[in-house]
Amino acid sequence: MSEAGVDQGRDGAAGPLIELRGVTRAFQVAGERVMAVRGVDLRVGHGEALAIVGPSGSGKSTMMNLIGLLDTPSTGHYRLAGVDTRALSPQDKARLRNQDIGFVFQQCHLLASLTAQQNAQLPLLYRGLSQRASLEAARAALAAVGLEHRMAHRPSELSGGEKQRVAIARAVAGEPRVLLADEPTGALDSATGARVLDLLREVTSATGAALLMITHDMGIARQLPRQIEMRDGVIQGDAAGGGRHA
Repeated sequence: MSEAGVDQGRDGAAGPLIELRGVTRAFQVAGERVMAVRGVDLRVGHGEALAIVGPSGSGKSTMMNLIGLLDTPSTGHYRLAGVDTRALSPQDKARLRNQDIGFVFQQCHLLASLTAQQNAQLPLLYRGLSQRASLEAARAALAAVGLEHRMAHRPSELSGGEKQRVAIARAVAGEPRVLLADEPTGALDSATGARVLDLLREVTSATGAALLMITHDMGIARQLPRQIEMRDGVIQGDAAGGGRHA
C-alpha cells in the first residue's frame, strides 16, 4: 500500500474500507460522563490485518463495538466501505453488519443445541440465503478451518480450539469485508492460540477481508503487520512491522 489505510477493495472501490474521523464515545456512569473513546482518527484498508492493543479500560473494546456497528459514536464520523453510518437506520445498520462484518469473540457464543454446521449456517439464514445456499457456504467455511469431519458435532463434543474454529467459520461463511476478533486466543493455551491466530490470517487472506484483532497481549499484536495502541480512549501509537505472514 502506498498510503496507510488506503487500498482498493475486492469490488474495485478505492479508498479506505474503514474510516473514523474525530470519533468519541461517552457513557453516563453513576451520574458522571465518562469518555471511553476520545477523538479517534483511524483508516483501515481493504485486506489489512492489524491489532488494537491496550490494557483494560483503554477503549479498545468500545472501538470494536463502534467499528462493528454494535454501538454509535457520540460525535464524529464513521464510514464503512464508503457508507456514512450516521445516516443509517437501526435496520440498515443491522443489515450492513450482517453482510459486511464477521465477529469472533473470546467466548465463542455457539448455540449448544446446534451442530457445528448449523452454527455456521445460522447467520446466513438470517441474511435470507436459502437453506441450500447457506448449507453449502457453511460446509465450505468449516472445511476451510479443517473441521469437515466435525460438522455434525455439537459444541459439548468439541475442544476449545475446535469451538473457536467453528466461530471463525461462522464469521467468514458470509464472506464479510471486515473480521473483528475480540481476544480470540485469550481462553486457549499458547499452542492452540497460535494455531487460531494463523488460521485467522489464512482465512482473511484467502477472502480479502480486513482483520482487526482486539488484544491486551503485545506479543500477539506484533504477529500482525500493524499495531494500534490505545490508552485512555486515545490512539497513542500506530506502528507497522511484525507479522509472520506479512
